[in-house]
Amino acid sequence: MLRQVKPKNARTKRVMDKREPKLLEGAKIALFLRGNATSQLVVDALHDLHALKKPFAVNFQKKNSILPFEDSSSLEFFSEKNDAGLAVFASHNKKRPHNLAWIRFFDYHVLDMIELGIVDYKPISSFRTVPIVPGTKPMMLFQGPSFDSHPVFRHIKSLFLDFFRGEPIQKLDSAGLSYVIVVSAGEASEDETQPLPRVNFRVYSTKLLKSKTNLPRLELEEMGPRLDFSIRRVQAAQADVLQEALRKPKTQEPKTKKNVDVDLVGNKVGRIHVDQQDLSNLQTRKMKGLKRSAAEAEDEDESEEEDEDVVSDVE
Repeated sequence: MLRQVKPKNARTKRVMDKREPKLLEGAKIALFLRGNATSQLVVDALHDLHALKKPFAVNFQKKNSILPFEDSSSLEFFSEKNDAGLAVFASHNKKRPHNLAWIRFFDYHVLDMIELGIVDYKPISSFRTVPIVPGTKPMMLFQGPSFDSHPVFRHIKSLFLDFFRGEPIQKLDSAGLSYVIVVSAGEASEDETQPLPRVNFRVYSTKLLKSKTNLPRLELEEMGPRLDFSIRRVQAAQADVLQEALRKPKTQEPKTKKNVDVDLVGNKVGRIHVDQQDLSNLQTRKMKGLKRSAAEAEDEDESEEEDEDVVSDVE
């Protein structure tokens, strides 16, 4: 039986309630850490990524002696202390220069990791655009067939969506769509000996201009940072841990309704079972306008008699 810690005061109770599992998960806090050896390029890139993630971010200024792929105990300690579900670790050495390790946690333990090396970088300060308002929810666009077919690129897509998704919202105003993050990559080769294509990370600000229709005309302007990544080490999540992380409570599972389906377009289609009806006993409403006059009835009777006489002569 797990040990249950009881709060000693109201403040501790609020903190514990905030860390409890929730049906609808909000934005995850991300940690931005530095290793013992870092370059100015990777520090500037870490600073720009921290600006995109604000206010759900904690930036560590001091250096930390951490090797994420060898020993993740320090990362898990920082995750539990700051109630963080994500982390970006910057390092630099001769074997892996300008390195960024993207880490995702589950229950304050490392779920999966991926290393991306910075090949090309252009900071936000080199672009003349309006700075990002902290807390703004970005739009995300992934270009390339590899993000749907290759397991490593599917991992990158899942991690970036989890990293930048922000708070869940019910309504959306077009004025709040201030920037879009575009992640593109070429098609990955089936030969495992060939290196994987680079991942291009771009950020564009949006401008809503007047148009002849009710909808505004949208234009994009690059605002930075501009990053080109090369894929290095990858640590995928274990199958049983991933299944536990994706498990949903029964209250969130939709209840199945009998004889109700949804077609490809998204329309709800229902099936109704009706017993066989005897239309001969169907009582219809009598209307005077539909009644035949006496003259029409006599004419029909005479025409029927003539038809019978013709048939008898033929026989």
